[in-house]
Amino acid sequence: MLFFIYSPDKADHWNVRQETRPDHIEFLKKYWGNLVYAGPTLSDDGEIMDGSVLIVDFPDKAAVEAFVNEDPYKKADLFESTTIKSFKQVAPAVE
Repeated sequence: MLFFIYSPDKADHWNVRQETRPDHIEFLKKYWGNLVYAGPTLSDDGEIMDGSVLIVDFPDKAAVEAFVNEDPYKKADLFESTTIKSFKQVAPAVE
């Protein structure tokens, strides 16, 4: 089942993101098969990473919550909040 995860960074936490990024990337590599899309959101000028968006494939929301809670970014208290929603891909069409 697909899920959309959106986590905006706390204000003035750029340094936390930079310090934690290598651990976050290594963490994601363990879940490569579950990741559909993953990447940072950017400031309006495109210069600064200021949040995270992931589309993931897990059996249920409990599994997604467990994944989110193990992320080094979450453990470092980078995020202002985290939204997890079920997601249905309609374009491009999938069969």
